[in-house]
Amino acid sequence: MSEVFEGYERQYCEASASLTRKCTAAAALQGEKLKQKAVEIKSGIDGAEALIRKMDLEARNLQPSIRAGLLAKIREYKSDLNNLKGALKRITSGNAQQGVREELLESGMADALGVSADQRSRLLRATERQNETTDRLRDSHRTMLETEDLGVSILHDLSQQRQSLLHAHRVLDDVDVNVDKSRRTIGGMVRRMDRKKWIIGLVIAALVLAILVILYFKFVH
Repeated sequence: MSEVFEGYERQYCEASASLTRKCTAAAALQGEKLKQKAVEIKSGIDGAEALIRKMDLEARNLQPSIRAGLLAKIREYKSDLNNLKGALKRITSGNAQQGVREELLESGMADALGVSADQRSRLLRATERQNETTDRLRDSHRTMLETEDLGVSILHDLSQQRQSLLHAHRVLDDVDVNVDKSRRTIGGMVRRMDRKKWIIGLVIAALVLAILVILYFKFVH
């Protein structure tokens, strides 16, 4: 059912119950007080009639499967409103006779009160449906908040993991730099050792050559 229709229906049921009470009270009034109460009731009936027109317009814009049930409700509400109009008419016409008022109080208003009780019952059911809808919305909102908190927690964890990965990447970069430096240092040491080997080899060769020259001159002469 349309939430808009339910809103109009709830307002009408409240207005109908209020008008029934006012008609019951007006049946016991006389003179100027009765006139004032009749004007108040007439204004309330006009408002209730406007609500019925809104419900009718809303129902005719819905799907046919839903529309039929709502239009049946609207016919009941129109009948209820006609009963209220009749009650007001009986109160305001020939109201000087106490017997008329007593008849309205004891019998004429009984039907209206019966209809009002039925309307109140429907109002209670509509209120229960609204409460159930509110509870579902509250549960959905709570679930949404819990999901949001979980999402924030996951994002926080991912952010920490990202920071850890960035730190590890920086450490690896530093290790690469140190390895390059060590490689260059070792390369320099190897080159220096090679040069020293060549120098030592040349020195040894020079010594051997000198010894040979000395031996040559010694044995020849």
